[in-house]
Amino acid sequence: MNKFPSLKQLHYLVTLSETRHFGEAAKRCFVSQSTLSSGIQNLEEQLGCQLLERDNKAFFFTPMGEDFLVQARELLAKAQDLLELTKDRNGDMEGELKIGCIPTIAPFLLGSLINVLSDNYPKLHVLLREDTTHNLLTALRNGEMDVLILALPTDISGMKSLLVGKDPFKLVISSRQAQYLTFPLQYQNLPDASFFLLEREHCLTNHALSACHLTHVEKINSFSATSLHTLVQMIANGNGMTFIPQMAIDHGLLQGLDLVILDPPKQPAYREIGLVWRPSSNRAMTFSLLADIVKESLPKHNDR
Repeated sequence: MNKFPSLKQLHYLVTLSETRHFGEAAKRCFVSQSTLSSGIQNLEEQLGCQLLERDNKAFFFTPMGEDFLVQARELLAKAQDLLELTKDRNGDMEGELKIGCIPTIAPFLLGSLINVLSDNYPKLHVLLREDTTHNLLTALRNGEMDVLILALPTDISGMKSLLVGKDPFKLVISSRQAQYLTFPLQYQNLPDASFFLLEREHCLTNHALSACHLTHVEKINSFSATSLHTLVQMIANGNGMTFIPQMAIDHGLLQGLDLVILDPPKQPAYREIGLVWRPSSNRAMTFSLLADIVKESLPKHNDR
């Protein structure tokens, strides 16, 4: 009879592929580095093939190792869904729920969301992770997250999704610079390199450019900010203009700053907010209830 690899061994291997560092992988798995290393070596011996090539300073996955990782991730995700099956049979909105959210939504939504969940579902234990869309989707596929709150559209590659609302974009500029604008506002009449945006790893940049129909590349400044708070401070200091989601404005991001808020040309301009989860998950009812709560937590104009 074949001896199957353990889920623990698969977890070691997948975590190593994500961190690309034995020490960091061991830390995330809550084991010693020697335990993680021997676990992967035992897995290779059990399979009778080499998954990693190692030397004293580095390692990389063999072609067989890369192929094995794809199946290992799927098995770990399936195992997570199996655990969720028993949780959902004990009742919706109970047990542990791991929610991921992107940085341009999390600070303006999660506070009120957690308050509602705590008040109404005391048996639900929520774990939160704030990260980029790419990293969260990887964690979801690997079974490390249960459900994500993302800005859509984005490539979710076979995952299920449910829209919960719209978040309009506003054009924000300092009061000093706003006096030089001509109306009706046209992008071609604005100075070159006048638009400051977030780093490309933040999906808000692509959503804003697409929704606001800004196709004049010469209008975009090459400097990018790491967060919405940094971006707003730059604009308040007179450095051009930017697009800010209404959700952030409603939660006081611009409070106390001498800024003017305008509608971008060629309205309507908005991003969609949605929940994303694995199609193999058995917690569809939980996610549906969560979607209703998220919708109520969004600014009311997002429902229109």
